[in-house]
Parts: sequence; C-alpha cells; structure tokens
Amino acid sequence: MRKKFDVIVIGTGIAGLSASIFLKEAGFDVIALTKAEDIHETNTNRSQGGIIGWKKDDSSDALMKDILSAGSNYNNIKAVKIFAKQGPQLVNDFFINKLNVDFSKASQGELDYTEEAAHSTNRILHCSDYTGEKLENSLIQYAKRIGVQILTSHTSIDLITNNHHSRDYQELYKPREVMGVYVLDNKKGTVRTFLAHKVIVATGGIGNLYQHTTNPVSATGDGMSMAYRSGADIINAELIQFHPTALYHKDIKRFLISESLRGEGARLIDHQGRQFMKNYSSQKDLAPRDIVARAIYTEMKKAGVDYMLLDLKNYYNGSEEIPKRFSKIYNTCLKGGIDITKEPIPIVPAAHYFCGGIKVDACGRTSLKNLYAIGEVSCTGLHGANRLASSSLAEGLLWAKRASNDIISKGEEIDEERFQSIPNWSTPKKQIEFDPLLLEQDLKAIQLTMWNYAGIIRTKRGLERARSDLNYYAHRIFKFYQDAKLSCNIIELRNVVVNALIIVNAATHNKKSIGCHYIENSPLILKNL
Repeated sequence: MRKKFDVIVIGTGIAGLSASIFLKEAGFDVIALTKAEDIHETNTNRSQGGIIGWKKDDSSDALMKDILSAGSNYNNIKAVKIFAKQGPQLVNDFFINKLNVDFSKASQGELDYTEEAAHSTNRILHCSDYTGEKLENSLIQYAKRIGVQILTSHTSIDLITNNHHSRDYQELYKPREVMGVYVLDNKKGTVRTFLAHKVIVATGGIGNLYQHTTNPVSATGDGMSMAYRSGADIINAELIQFHPTALYHKDIKRFLISESLRGEGARLIDHQGRQFMKNYSSQKDLAPRDIVARAIYTEMKKAGVDYMLLDLKNYYNGSEEIPKRFSKIYNTCLKGGIDITKEPIPIVPAAHYFCGGIKVDACGRTSLKNLYAIGEVSCTGLHGANRLASSSLAEGLLWAKRASNDIISKGEEIDEERFQSIPNWSTPKKQIEFDPLLLEQDLKAIQLTMWNYAGIIRTKRGLERARSDLNYYAHRIFKFYQDAKLSCNIIELRNVVVNALIIVNAATHNKKSIGCHYIENSPLILKNL
C-alpha cells in the first residue's frame, strides 16, 4: 500500500501527539504512527513526578540556573534560554487552559507545586503520581476529537531518502533529504510506503538497551537508528541518565519510584538503615540524579547486594496521607507485597532518560532536509550532561510547538514527480522465520553488556570489551536481518545493536567524566562529587 501525507509523525508520546495536534489544527494532513498495539505504551505514560509549569514567584533566570547546574554547564545556552522563557507558560496554556488537565491542588485550592532534586524552588505540576498517564490520556482524547489519524501496530523500518531510494539517478547528485517512511504493518506482515513532505521523529528513548530500565519494552531508540543510518548527525550519545530509584522486585519490572518522594522527605538508606548520601554530596538525597545513581550503585557494590532502600515512612510528614499522595506507587508496591507506609522500598538505579540523540536546532530541524526530531529522541542540548527533573515533558511539548510552527510557516512541498520515483518496499522471495527465543537471547546479551560496561560507572577497558562484544552481535544480527521475515522484534533488535554501538563509541571517544557520563579514573572524576 502506498499513501502520501503532508506530515508523518513517528511516536505517540507527548512530543508526537502534541505536534500532530498543532499540525492538524493548522489544516495539515498528518498521520501519527506507533509500533505499539496500545497507543498508551509510551515513556510519557510512565512519567510519575510531573512537569515544570509556570509559577508566579518563579523566574526564567532561576530555572535557567537550575538547568545549567544539573547539566554540568554542558548545555546549549540558546536552548536553555528558549525553554526557560517559553516552556513553563506553554505548559499552563496548553494543558490547563486548552486540554483542561486537572493538576493536583493544595489545601486552599491553588495548584500544588512539588519539589524534585536540583530544583531551587517548588515548580513541578503533578496529578498525584499519575502525571504522565493523565497527560497522555488528555492528548489522545483531544487528538481523536479533532480527527488526527493514528495508526497503532505499525513499525517504522527505514526513512525514505532521495539519494538512497529514488529510481531517478539525478537524485544522487542532490543534497540528501527525507521523503517518507517504509512501515511494517505488524498484524498483516506487509510493508507500506508512506510518503510525506515532512517527517517528524518522536520515538522516545533507548532504555531497553539496558538490563534495568524504567522505560517500556518499546524504548529501543528506533528513531535514532533510522536517522543515523540515513546520515543524520547524532550528538552526546554517551549521556545516559540513570534514575536513582526504580522498584527492585522479581515480578514488577520497569516501575519508577518518583523523585518526588525524596523531594517530599524520603531518604536513601542501606540494609543497616544508615543514610549514605551525606557521604557523596552536600545536597544529600536531593543531589542531581547522576550523583545519586552513582552513590547507590557504589553502595551496592561495596555491600555486595542487588539493591538499596528508600525510606518514606519515617520521613514523610503524615504517613496516613501516603496512599493518597503517592497512590500509584503505594498500590503497585502493595501488589508486590510491600506496604510503603510500614517498610522501606527496595530500589535500584535504572536507565531512564537519553540526554543525547539526533542533533536538532531551535525548531527541531535535523541535519537532513525535511526531517525533524522532537522529544527524547532528539538532542536540543537543553539537558547538557544531565537532565533536570521534570523538564523532559515540557521540552517535548515546546519543541513539538516550535517544529510545527516551522513547518506551518514555511509550507514547503516536494514535487509530485519526485515522489513517483520512489519504489515500494522490495520483499525477498525467500524469507526465513527465526525462533523468537534466539532474538530474545541476543537482546538480553546486549542489555547485560550495556549494563555492565556502558552503564552508571564506566572504564576504558570495559568500554573496549563492550565494543568488541557488540561488533560480534552486530555482524550476526545484520546477517540474519537481511534474510529474515520482517517482524517488529527483528527491526527492534537491529535498532538496539546500532544504538548500542553509537553509545559505546561516543563513550569511548569522550575520555573525561561529565554529568551522567562517568569514567572511573578519568581526570574529572571529582568534579561532580
């Protein structure tokens, strides 16, 4: 099947759906794609803590200072200024005034702003600890109401570019540009040719490259892999933020324990009940995430244990309010046999947010013509070497708005004759069906390699080992990908190994510790302690 749109948006989180909404309201023929069967399966939906909003007694200068401090001053100053001046107000205008999201209120009925690590003031809007779920639901409902076309169970395979795919040889001599996407219909097993004047990649993060992550299983960095293979610039790929506190439980995986617990009093303790963050930072439990994650990881290694503990019950003012204030965490832990009003929570650091990604400008434009990237898959430079808590949702919204405005204002279109030169997907006559267990085994091997050698604490020797192992996996995966009957799992596995090599190569190249890229025995080890 072959179809043409004004804009294709890949991803249905806050960035993808917001862009789809803005473009649809401007009269564009837009389609949003997700490989997940359930449209809710996004990183946005899993976000608990909240989103930075506008607050009367806050200032853009104060927010800028906090972002730069958390990011080790490695940030793109231009992006930080844009975000600090425009982001919080847009959150209020879009989610409160337009989508009518009912954020949590304080006792007097005013908005209840909470605090998270590295913030100098309470500026986080939240819906108890269901913030991401509420925002995702409001976006889906509004997008459907205005008629945004959304396709689930459709996996993007490759970006279509003029140089690589066109049958017109003259396209070889033109600058590279994106003209659409080849997309697998997961249920039918057929590949569809979707053409477009513009493509927006909003595919989220790369958490599923690691053994421990707060991300959904779909977070395999598909957008970055596709963009990289098409020739787009990737930057800061070594900068993986590990959230300090994911639930450690044999049956409950990928569940975040929000930083807002520590913002409201919870303390990290070891198995003897001792607080240990005072040994790592003057900010103690509210130090930036990279410092807290390294501290927990170090304490685990020292004690020879698989997890540390987060004590909320002894430090929260009014333990009877815990089930209401942190209802999602309370109920999830209770299902796993943990009553957080009576006992500490077992936690482990987990891959959480990708601070690098596809290099974009202030409008979300990539180095390839017609290709935009927004949200976690992109790198605006806002986060620098470490993301400030609760800034990512607002960034996704803001750059969705800026990218949409750029597309709307320019109104550029590709000539119809050039689209006609793009062939449909060519399927090999002989296709091999691989045992899913083999794919799962390769994925787990890559995840363990990344966790051990390219995770929270890295070494030169460990990164060399990772690169060697990943090159071996890549050779095997690329070989059977060429012969395999296409499936979402095989496409994801190719993307995983491509992204893992991008990250390890970037980490190997950057020999100095900064933010969440921490090289043991590097010259700058003491900088962040």
